[in-house]
Amino acid sequence: MKPLTKTNVMRVLEQKKVPYTAHAYAPEDMDPSEVAALSGEEIARRLGEPVERVFKTLVTRGKTGQYYVFVVPVAEELDLKKAAKACGEKAVAMIPQKELLPLTGYVHGGCSPVGMKKQFPTFVHETAAGFETFYVSAGKVGVQIELDANDLGKVIRLQFADVVC
Repeated sequence: MKPLTKTNVMRVLEQKKVPYTAHAYAPEDMDPSEVAALSGEEIARRLGEPVERVFKTLVTRGKTGQYYVFVVPVAEELDLKKAAKACGEKAVAMIPQKELLPLTGYVHGGCSPVGMKKQFPTFVHETAAGFETFYVSAGKVGVQIELDANDLGKVIRLQFADVVC
């Protein structure tokens, strides 16, 4: 098996000397649309990890027009009221999928809190802090990175918060 191609996320982590482990969860010959359609639960199963340790990155816009990033376990749903409270907004809403790539530089299914075009306030569900390591997207569909939540905080400004239903 050939080594994984480095993603921008991996380059940022290496530049900041943050330890991580990259994990591919889909064979390279698998159709990209099939990989993008995998559920978070299926990704966790392919990684051989409990769903509680595998997180997804969601991007929202507040009433003020400010963008916010939320990193939550893949089997959970973002509670928009809790999310709004965490970031001090009256309300937040998920951005339309078509806005994701121009705003962040990432496609749906490959969005990572690391290496976005612009750094937005980021809230990580508090359970991540309880794990020795957890998983987030490596910035490419089919690849995840495993790292310590506190190490993630060395690369992006984050706050831990209870933001799921």
